[in-house]
Amino acid sequence: MSNVYTYSPLDRVIWDTPSLEAIESEIKRLNVKKVFIVSSSTLSKKTNEINKVIDNLGKKFVGLFDNCIEHSPLENVIECANEVQKHSPDIIITIGGGTPIDTVKVVQLCYSLGINSVDELKKISNKHQKIESKIRQIAIPTTLSGGEYSIIGGAMDTKIQLKERYTGDDICPQVVILDPEITLHTPDWLWLSTAIRSVDHAVEGLCSNSTNPLIPPMALNSLQLFGSSLRGTYKDREDIVSRSLSQKAVWMIAKNLGNTPMGASHGIGYLLGSIGSVPHGHTSCVMLPAVLKWNESHNKEKQKWIANALGRPNLSASEAVSELISDLGLPKTLEEVGIKESHWDKIAEYGLNHPTVQSNPKPINKKDDIIQILKLAS
Repeated sequence: MSNVYTYSPLDRVIWDTPSLEAIESEIKRLNVKKVFIVSSSTLSKKTNEINKVIDNLGKKFVGLFDNCIEHSPLENVIECANEVQKHSPDIIITIGGGTPIDTVKVVQLCYSLGINSVDELKKISNKHQKIESKIRQIAIPTTLSGGEYSIIGGAMDTKIQLKERYTGDDICPQVVILDPEITLHTPDWLWLSTAIRSVDHAVEGLCSNSTNPLIPPMALNSLQLFGSSLRGTYKDREDIVSRSLSQKAVWMIAKNLGNTPMGASHGIGYLLGSIGSVPHGHTSCVMLPAVLKWNESHNKEKQKWIANALGRPNLSASEAVSELISDLGLPKTLEEVGIKESHWDKIAEYGLNHPTVQSNPKPINKKDDIIQILKLAS
């Protein structure tokens, strides 16, 4: 049935609260005895943030994995899963961006199904697991990509350079803690580019063929917040109010992930990541304006809403989004992110069979359609 909205089993979102305070409250509420931490390597090795959490947990802390690799290669996921299984914790606290959060989603499946090898993990790729997780996570996101709100995880098969989908009924975090202060450690390029990833969620959700009544108001409100808050952070990286507003803009739109299809910006973007190792945020910076331009003849009215929400009613949606990306000092072309014309044929070949590319509102029927979009992004 298409007219169905599925609520992900996320218990609560806590906002504008210091991480240590929120963790202490949630550990007590959930009656947790053993805590395992998965964190970004930067936060663990170059700041004192993880040590502060460990000290605060005291004897409840049982282990740390801080070696998550970008795009979550299957081998790295298994490495993390095996570490978690050694310690049998009650919950995982994940601190970092989309990579550790995605890694732990797939780790939850490994933990619950007794998977401890890449070959076993491959067997459940692209197959939804209707199970109750034996372990959940509390996520403290430090970027703005929004994966913490969905039951969709991704991990990359490095042999074929393709990111595969892993889903389960409850692999989203049980709790999300939005602490704008901890995000001050996030590099500016990563904070701002992952925000464009969420702009992409809002734009492609709005432009999809979905009749979901929640998408238009949430997408447009999200875009309004992003249009002002991201420029505020770019001018003053210590503007905590702007950081908080951006986190809330992500929350607004990302909670609908999985309830509305994405399009070619996301689908081609996945391939830029797996084939060319382009960070997710940068894939949206490069692809979203191009896909909007290619789709314009199909959904011109909806695209006017996007330009209005970004405060640029006299521009096309493609121009308004491109202007925002320029204002944030982010890359805008395939060449800037390392994708050469020699990659195009492989991207087009994979893209033609990619389900997310195929859900684009303007039908993509042949390789040349994808090549045309890539030309617009070059």
